[in-house]
Amino acid sequence: MVAMSGGVDSSVAALLLQEQGYEICGATLELFGGGGSGLPGAMRLCCPFSHVQDARCVCHKLVIEHHVFDFSALFEQEVIRRFAAAYVAGITPNPCIFCNRHIKFGGLMERAVLMEQQYMASGHYARVEWSGDHGRWLLKKALDQSKDQSYVLYALGQEELSRLLLPLGGLAKTAARALAEAHGLVNAAKPDSQDICFVPDGDYAGFLTRALQVSSPPGDFIDSAGRVLATHRGLIHYTIGQRKGLGQSFGAPRYVVAMDAARNTVTLGHQDELYRDSLMAKDVNFISIAALCSPMQVEVKTRYKQPQTPAIITPLADGQVQVNFAQPQRAITPGQAVVFYDGDTVVGGGTIC
Repeated sequence: MVAMSGGVDSSVAALLLQEQGYEICGATLELFGGGGSGLPGAMRLCCPFSHVQDARCVCHKLVIEHHVFDFSALFEQEVIRRFAAAYVAGITPNPCIFCNRHIKFGGLMERAVLMEQQYMASGHYARVEWSGDHGRWLLKKALDQSKDQSYVLYALGQEELSRLLLPLGGLAKTAARALAEAHGLVNAAKPDSQDICFVPDGDYAGFLTRALQVSSPPGDFIDSAGRVLATHRGLIHYTIGQRKGLGQSFGAPRYVVAMDAARNTVTLGHQDELYRDSLMAKDVNFISIAALCSPMQVEVKTRYKQPQTPAIITPLADGQVQVNFAQPQRAITPGQAVVFYDGDTVVGGGTIC
């Protein structure tokens, strides 16, 4: 079963697997617009019907079955509501990781197993390999480093990896588009999606207030000494490292350096106050090792597009992991993912807390 979003990558994944001799079918999810969602109809913007139609056209071209599953209720519960709760708590979530964990490689993989499909495939740019030395399935970066998506797949377990095929892991994006064009796929020139799928205009605060009726009352902007500087519009309007959109003028540039939901305060500081030499991570998942038993030298990413940086990860008694950087890192943001690498292999990752 190939997870098909209607985009070019998942379509080429289906094409490649068919050429390799697999018997395949396509599956497209209604995530934010099906009958199971309790959200206002005007806000149902994810996976519009045109995406379903594009996936269906590709399946027709490849002469394979196409299934459409309504996962909107599960998507609302596991992705949208988690997204909202995180912002209310003053942290900045990564909903794509929620979606991969609970929807694409959770609910959809369960559906594939029920339909007796041996494997599930997606158009992610990453690689899955079995390692006899490790005795484990490994998740590795894509050969095209500019498109690598291993960062958002760190939460996959051994069972999911054993059933997962990622045929684009060895391809460049330009090669994928060329294949789509050469085979006459309807979406060969379709642009990549850039924003969170259910907030296509990028106005997260507007989505939270309009679609979910989230209340985020004004509070105090304070400095690092606790002095009140001005009034903020509500925690959902801010994230660590933010400079623009503060709605206030302070003479010298100020950045969001901390947020406290209990006190409803946003701490502003100068650029040098954004740097930290360590972080704590929770909900940690390991892939290349069964568990972290002692300090380990790795390279770390705390943002999807961020370069890797050397660090030492240390296990803590409560299952959390401490990350100590070789050099201080800018704007470490609670709620975002921290992913550990050994070269091109994903060691594991967790949520910055």
